[in-house]
Formats: sequence, structure tokens, C-alpha cells
Amino acid sequence: MVNETKFWDEIRKDLPRYKKRKPRVVPAFTIQALQENTVVKKPPRYELYKPQPPKPSTFRKFYEWGVFPVALEKDKYGTKLSWKVNIEDLDFHHYLPLFFDGLTETEQPIKFIVEQGISDMLEHGGPKILPVVPQLIIPIKKALNTKMPEIMCTTLRALQNLVRSTDCVGEALVPYFRQILPVLNLLKDRNVNLGEGIDYSQQKGENVADIIQETLELLEIYGGEDAFINIKYMIPTYESCMMN
Repeated sequence: MVNETKFWDEIRKDLPRYKKRKPRVVPAFTIQALQENTVVKKPPRYELYKPQPPKPSTFRKFYEWGVFPVALEKDKYGTKLSWKVNIEDLDFHHYLPLFFDGLTETEQPIKFIVEQGISDMLEHGGPKILPVVPQLIIPIKKALNTKMPEIMCTTLRALQNLVRSTDCVGEALVPYFRQILPVLNLLKDRNVNLGEGIDYSQQKGENVADIIQETLELLEIYGGEDAFINIKYMIPTYESCMMN
């Protein structure tokens, strides 16, 4: 008795089209993968260190609407940021998280306004800074997760200024290490090759690995007795700057 499947296989062998037909590429874990003359599509490659360009920030939207009480002024020393109100009178719960949200911006003059605005608010904020710390974690995490060297350097500098701005901020950040340190663990010992820009970045003190190390040391110094063990938990290769 002739098997029907074998019969048609023998017939198809004599057909030129059947011989030359290439296997179809089909998605994995589908009914198509069970069909004959098919090949399962390979899974997409995940590039762990690939930068993730950010979307336009909320800060940019508010800046374009003109709601921030700031203006750019030029004098013989260059461009500076001028505040239309006393910084001490600002609602820090509203403005400081917005400025930190703008850390993902790389275009001028927005980048300058964000950096200088954060610097001014941290310098004059005093006791208003500490209660706002929980609201700053998501913007910091979002900026670091871009893995873009320019954004990471700007964010880490802002984080350093935040830690040094007033008492107890470093200790208040310790519970959030699990959110902000994973990317630092990924890039801590990795020198990011920026092509022609790598020498320029090092001259400016903007080497990502170096700034990560500086930031971790500041977090340990200002974070209290639990800081080191929490850093070590997230970054096993970190060595204490206070015990050695």
C-alpha cells in the first residue's frame, strides 16, 4: 500500500519550483513553526550597552510654554541664568523635580538652563531640598537609563551636588540605591569609547567610569553607616573609600 505523504513527496521532487524553494522564516512559538519548509526566526539581539535616546522631557514642554521664572542674560562674562523670583520662595516640590526631569535634554539653551537651575536651587534650597528627594528618584533613574555618556555625566554631577547640598540627603538616598545604581554597576568598569570625543571628554573630567566612581564614594561618605553595605549589594566590585 502506498503512503499518501510519500507519494506526493516523490511527485514534488520532480518539480523544479519545489527543489529551488527556500524555507520560509516564521515566528517562533507559533503554528507556522510546525509547517513544512519553514525556519524559525532567530530572537532579536539585545544590546546591553546600547544608548537609549530619551523622549522630549516634561521640562522642555513647560519651558516652551514659558512657565519657568527664569531668563537668559548676557554680560561681558558670557551667558547666565537670571531668576525672576527669589529662589528661596520657590515651590521646590514643583520646580526641583521638573528641573531634574530636564537632565535628559542635550540641546542648548535648555541643557544650560537645567544644569544652572539645579545648581542654583540646590545652593539656596536649604531645608526645602530634603522633603523633595523621593520625587527626584524617577527623573534620575530615567536619565541614567539612557546610557548616553553626555546625559549620564550631567546627571551624576547633579546627583553629587544633591548629596552635598544639605544634611541628611545622602542618608535619604540609601533606600533608593536599588533604583539608581543598577546602571552604574553596568558601566562602572567600562570605558565608553566616544570615538574622537573620548579625549575631549576626559579633559573636561567627563569620563563616565571616573564620575561613577566619584559618585559612589560620595554616596558612601554622606550616606551614613548603611551606605556601604547597600552600595556593595548593588555593585559587588565596589571597594570602600572609608575602610581602606
